[in-house]
Amino acid sequence: MKLWKGATFAFIVCGAALSVLLTRNMAAIGQFKPRTKYPHASSASSRSPSPSISSSRTAPPSTPWSRTMGGPQRRPRQTRRTKRARRPKPCSLREMEVTVSELGLGYESDETLLFRYCSGKCTGHRRNYDITMDHMRRTGFRKKGRKDKVSNGPCCRPIAYEEDISFLDNRSRYHTIQDVSAQACGCV
Repeated sequence: MKLWKGATFAFIVCGAALSVLLTRNMAAIGQFKPRTKYPHASSASSRSPSPSISSSRTAPPSTPWSRTMGGPQRRPRQTRRTKRARRPKPCSLREMEVTVSELGLGYESDETLLFRYCSGKCTGHRRNYDITMDHMRRTGFRKKGRKDKVSNGPCCRPIAYEEDISFLDNRSRYHTIQDVSAQACGCV
């Protein structure tokens, strides 16, 4: 009976060692792609193999330990984006260069202007009203049967506009428009 136990133990140890050896060799030549918790983080391994890996397929290493000692190296995985990187930007003034036609006011002109606009989140400016409206939107309005669209927080909006914008349209007519480009932004 002791002989069978010893033989079973030896087979288990040899099987585990063989499994580890095969997994390492297959991963080194790119045939085995281990599953990860975040599949998008290993997108580098789903691309075509690098030249160093493909060259190891054609020419076998000169020594059995060359893969581990100084053979082809695997690329480091991409790291996951942190929550800090995804944090929304605060309400601020942004700008872009557009033509007058792109403003959507019905004018046809190829003149360009620097359009300033407000964008961002206003989470730090929430007041009791905003918190109450958020709660009522989630619970209270449903119970009362109301389906009104309500804002549950302050919005990033212009609090001041630049002076009038004057331009010449494609038919050589002069136009002046007001309250188009923001000068300052705030949470309203």
